[in-house]
Amino acid sequence: MASVKENLSRSTELTASDSARLDTEILLGHILGRPRTWLYTWPEYELTETEQRQLDALLQRRINGEPVAHLTGEREFWSLSLKVNASTLIPRPETELLVETALALCPQEKLRALDLGTGSGAIALALASEKPGWQIVAAEKSADAATLAGENRRALGFENVQIVQSDWFTEIAPQKFDLIVSNPPYIDAADPHLGEGDVRFEPRSALVAQGEGLADIELIAREGIAYLEAGGWLLVEHGWQQAGAVREIFAAAGFNSIESRRDYTGWERITLGRR
Repeated sequence: MASVKENLSRSTELTASDSARLDTEILLGHILGRPRTWLYTWPEYELTETEQRQLDALLQRRINGEPVAHLTGEREFWSLSLKVNASTLIPRPETELLVETALALCPQEKLRALDLGTGSGAIALALASEKPGWQIVAAEKSADAATLAGENRRALGFENVQIVQSDWFTEIAPQKFDLIVSNPPYIDAADPHLGEGDVRFEPRSALVAQGEGLADIELIAREGIAYLEAGGWLLVEHGWQQAGAVREIFAAAGFNSIESRRDYTGWERITLGRR
């Protein structure tokens, strides 16, 4: 069998990945049940036959394009370990900007928040981890994704999060929230990037929206304003070229204090507005 060091050198096999070395480290650490730092502390450790066979299988699946998060069944978001599967989007680092902005806008310790299209529960659970006094409703249309979000909530023990299966607002009783956040589908169905990378393995319903990717954001803004307290905030993630259009949608829905925020690469990726 090969050693840790020899297996790490196999990252060259992942020619289609722009993070081949990291992918290999994560998969190897997953098989061995060890952190990545351990791999460099014990580079001469030789994998057992079973471990080698498992790693070979995962590397082949990664070569075929499957996301690392699906291969390991988990992804870290906001320092939380979340279960993931093919029923939801894989939580991405850029979505942490939505969490950061919500926390900055709403410093109060008690608040009612709604996370629309929660998927794995990433945004709602990240907010709950910082604000145990908040009451958070996390809505998700997909039954499988809602089940997954519930598993993540139980694993993390955040009792202040309620998971509701709902197609946007359809199962949300008339009520008022201080904050609504959402990472909705916002990709145009004709976008060629849908045939590339990890998104090929993620549910199309969580990625694509009608109206050049803006239909769901328009619905959330139009209907969401009635669910907000006076002074309440709506925050949505969107595509890097959509900020201007989203600001117009927010204005047409009656929001004020509208602005877009840039992610760490400089793109305007979230827009916020206040009732």
